[in-house]
Amino acid sequence: MKLFFQHATVLDGTRGMTARPQCDVLVENGRIVAVGAQTPPPDAQVIDVSGKYLMPGLCNLHVHLPAGGRPGKQRDQKKLAQLVLRNPVVRRVAFSICASYAKDELFSGVTTVRAVGGLADIDTRLRERINSGAAVGPRILAANMAIGPVGGHMVGTVAEAAQSEQAAVQMVRERVRQGVDLIKLMVTGGVLDATVRGEPGVLKMSPALIRACCDEAHRNGLPVAAHVQSAEGVRAAVENGVDTIEHGAVLDQSATEALRQSGGAIICTISPAFPMAKFPRDLLGISETVQFNSDVVLRGMIEGAKQALAAGIPVGLGTDTGCPYTTHYNMWRELVFFQKYVGVSPAFALYTATLLNAQLVGLGNETGSIEPGKSADFLITDHDPLQGFGTMRTPYMVVMRGKPFLYPKAKRYAKTDAVLDQYMP
Repeated sequence: MKLFFQHATVLDGTRGMTARPQCDVLVENGRIVAVGAQTPPPDAQVIDVSGKYLMPGLCNLHVHLPAGGRPGKQRDQKKLAQLVLRNPVVRRVAFSICASYAKDELFSGVTTVRAVGGLADIDTRLRERINSGAAVGPRILAANMAIGPVGGHMVGTVAEAAQSEQAAVQMVRERVRQGVDLIKLMVTGGVLDATVRGEPGVLKMSPALIRACCDEAHRNGLPVAAHVQSAEGVRAAVENGVDTIEHGAVLDQSATEALRQSGGAIICTISPAFPMAKFPRDLLGISETVQFNSDVVLRGMIEGAKQALAAGIPVGLGTDTGCPYTTHYNMWRELVFFQKYVGVSPAFALYTATLLNAQLVGLGNETGSIEPGKSADFLITDHDPLQGFGTMRTPYMVVMRGKPFLYPKAKRYAKTDAVLDQYMP
């Protein structure tokens, strides 16, 4: 099947991108064949996108599919996870919920997600269902359940505790059997783990445990991502084989050099830290200690991203969706935060969320830019996103592997959006 997107203004996703008006894009069998002014083939379906902006679909490199980010009454997440894992009926419901959230990602313009901590093997099974055409959703890179130390971050929900190095290796092997695309580790604590002010990123996972997981993952050709929220955690993670630092922190000289030498990257996730640090505590239902530590994380992440970019270390973007006020349809807000707080240009933010993100996870030859030979993964908006990323809030069209979705509608939370809009920079 041939599709001819006619008279678009193309933003191709490359680092030096400039708007290319009156540009046509020919797609055949889900792949881009030609880009530029041309005559539509007689057997092509012509889609007139005059006045619209066509760009690569966004890549969200940090999501948790079991949660939607809608704030509400706090529940015992460990009990919920245990119920899902032991009850086949509830597990089917959980699968449907994850599938719905994945669809929301796609309908908001995200054509690739990296799921970095889920329930059992739901993420890999959902990936296969989408790939087979049985479900609608983005391309998924799946880690299934993360691996952490006893008492580690999110252990008992989307992470599993390793009692020893040998147990950790067996967990990696089990995920290999499940067909994962990467291994996720919980190296440090998080905001909600800390019991005192100023300790949101305490190193929890021993270097030996990190090394055991990374060595086994790399033996099986899998990259390793790690939850890290301190400079100490960055050093321990990178020196023992971790490939991407999720979230990040202020980098000291040792951590910066370790990242530079390893060729690793930082995945910046401002979206969940911003509301926890900036919203009124009574709105969030959190303590003063949690908010103080959230601010530590937010400032550290922003400063660490600035330091990494200055040192030539790549910085990717993800939303950490599932946290309160961090939904599956708001990747555009992460670009706003990245531009505003890290101080990059709109074009650089869009490049980061498209081609660079794709390259960081080994998909640079498949997606992330508008080039012949690549998958036809597009986000089409009514207005120029470089003049305001808010136009991505309501896409005109999303195209996934050549299949167009006109006026896609993600399930939105009106009250959540109203609060976020009030505090957006």
